[in-house]
Amino acid sequence: MLQERKTLINIFILGIGFMLMFTAFQTCGNIEQTVIKSYNSTEFHGSGYNSMAIIYGVFSASNLIAPSVVAVIGPQLSLFFSGLVYSGYIAMFIHPFTWSFYTVSVLVGIAAAVLWTAQGNLLTINSTESTIGRNSGIFWALLQFSLFFGNLYIYIKWHDKVHITDKDRQTVFISLTVISLVGNFLFFLIQKIEPEAPPTEASESLLPGDACESDSVVVAPESLATQALNAFKRAIQLAMTKEMLLLSISIAYTGLELTFYSGVYGTCIGAMTLFGDHAKGLIGLSGIFIGIGEILGGSLFGMLNQCNRFGRNPVVFLGLLTHFLAFYLIFLNIASDAPLAPEEGTDLQGFITPSVDVALLCSFLLGLGDSCFNTQLLSIIGFMFRNDSAPAFAVFKFVQSITAAVAFFYSNYLLLHWQLLIMVLVGFTGTLSFFVAEWMVVSRQRNSDYDSI
Repeated sequence: MLQERKTLINIFILGIGFMLMFTAFQTCGNIEQTVIKSYNSTEFHGSGYNSMAIIYGVFSASNLIAPSVVAVIGPQLSLFFSGLVYSGYIAMFIHPFTWSFYTVSVLVGIAAAVLWTAQGNLLTINSTESTIGRNSGIFWALLQFSLFFGNLYIYIKWHDKVHITDKDRQTVFISLTVISLVGNFLFFLIQKIEPEAPPTEASESLLPGDACESDSVVVAPESLATQALNAFKRAIQLAMTKEMLLLSISIAYTGLELTFYSGVYGTCIGAMTLFGDHAKGLIGLSGIFIGIGEILGGSLFGMLNQCNRFGRNPVVFLGLLTHFLAFYLIFLNIASDAPLAPEEGTDLQGFITPSVDVALLCSFLLGLGDSCFNTQLLSIIGFMFRNDSAPAFAVFKFVQSITAAVAFFYSNYLLLHWQLLIMVLVGFTGTLSFFVAEWMVVSRQRNSDYDSI
């Protein structure tokens, strides 16, 4: 009971730390393209889309070495030092230069791989097979409060602004930098959990391939170099398992829609001149509604995972339907050239008279659908690869980040309806592949229960 209470406290600290960090970083990502368009300086020629493409591209490649870093310095220090790099990226916007903008983008990509691998490792360490779904939901709900607080501030400060001044920018980014640093230091409050006994024969049979021969169970002392090499090898091995290959399509979809809701959709809303003088402020309000959807989904589906009566497939299917409805309404409501519009915006409209209410409803649906996919992916990966959590979550973030990088790159060139079509096709395929992976887990569990009789 004491151990379970300690692990639950750790999950809350982890979630609150990420909430503060990403209150700063996600708000930064949501507004940076708009801020850059308003920044009047001959010394700066950066693009928010290009920055995010660099971050996620480096992120994807760095996931190959992230398990080694976590194995050497531990998940707690990995979180702290990675968080400092995030804070540096945000602080750079106080007075941006092109060289510093893109240099720090590369560093954030490396830090992100280490950060999320350490997060997955700590989430699994502090969970059991019966609590991994609940803890995934708690963490996800706390994380998504970050979309609420930061964007509420943006809405209050910018709701009547057509142009973002240097003072507006500096005030926002100084505040966000401080918030991010507070989140970093919270990670030192996470308590160390004593490792569990090796898994039983029955539970071993639930793991794909030879996952029961985990490198996390140390039989003899190993050098740091050996630990790092083993973690790297294990990440490559797990990436090739049929379970992970199936899940990779679903993970790829989360990368595409992450790009859309975190960077593209807010820019589209801010570019719609038909929304009036408050269009820039609506970027923050859109982020709030995305956050409400994420928080509601994380809380609800965390509880459903605790019961786990119907499995993960119905939640993922609900996420697909929710996103398809959002994509259809966005297609009707937002002008096709909105992602590529200049600072003054676009005077075009979609197939209906542009509606702020419909735009914000779509924001909510995007957040709700995203929580459906991510909570279930965190749950199934934490369950299937329990003894190899750091390498498994590194693979997860590798796939997600490389597709996010691709999406940020093509967002510079593709009109809105083409971006929506890509997400529809990948989302449908990814949902089917998730169904197959979940059925494989259920089948293994039934066979294990039968063999143990």
